[in-house]
Amino acid sequence: MRRRAAGHAADEESPQRRAGEATLAAAPIEVGGDWGGSRPQAARVVVSRMRDACLAGVRLVSDRQPERIRVDNHAGELPHIWLHFDRAPFAWIVVNIGPRDWSRLAYQFGHELGHVVCNIWSPEGNSAEPAAAAWLEEALAEGFSMRGLGLLADAWANDPPFPGDSAFAGAIRQYRDRLVTRYQTIAAEHGATADLAAWFRAHRGALESNGDIRGPAAAAVTAFLAEMTAEPAAIEALGALNRSPPQSGRSLEDYLGLWTQSCAELGASQRLPVRLARLLTA
Repeated sequence: MRRRAAGHAADEESPQRRAGEATLAAAPIEVGGDWGGSRPQAARVVVSRMRDACLAGVRLVSDRQPERIRVDNHAGELPHIWLHFDRAPFAWIVVNIGPRDWSRLAYQFGHELGHVVCNIWSPEGNSAEPAAAAWLEEALAEGFSMRGLGLLADAWANDPPFPGDSAFAGAIRQYRDRLVTRYQTIAAEHGATADLAAWFRAHRGALESNGDIRGPAAAAVTAFLAEMTAEPAAIEALGALNRSPPQSGRSLEDYLGLWTQSCAELGASQRLPVRLARLLTA
């Protein structure tokens, strides 16, 4: 989910970066906001571990990567990217968790990190995404986070970030399993399991008018998760999203075509956009 907000003084360099300067995986992470009963530094450790899990095996190709990441906890708000208009080179992520709810923190952060990988962290990237494709990126970001949760559970079991806490890996797996089951049920109920193209044709209007992951896009999540799990290297294509100038009225087909073209420009795998085009428009 994305949200616009006022920025700070425009005294920092442009977020545009040269191709090959992949910094998202190592960008410093800072935490802010009101963490209530959670220790901010413990939250930062969990966020850092989730970033490692989400980006495991993923080549970063974007030429628009942030130099640092800020994560705020805001009670009463939905998780989102907080856009700033000063061209400051950092990604600002807002989450909403209770005390030491590390599974939920990892999940929410992973979803918003997916948007950051897709270049939706600055006004330039946000404006490049057409309304017709908002649902697609939401479903991709959700699958991206769920894949990361599975890898986080494995890493937590083998090397817990907190002493004597390896058993918490089971709680992370259970949290992920509940998400997967929920999305599988939604997909089956909406006919997206057997024929994704037929589902898309039947629900295209609703998808294009409501891109929220809590809307009809939820039915596509498990299909997208399967694609990213089957070929993790294909996830690098997310870094080629939203690099085209904004254009009103752009269709999903155009968006997928520009995505494929952007992959070629960055030397990224085109497998994911090509595969999704076949699944959705066959």
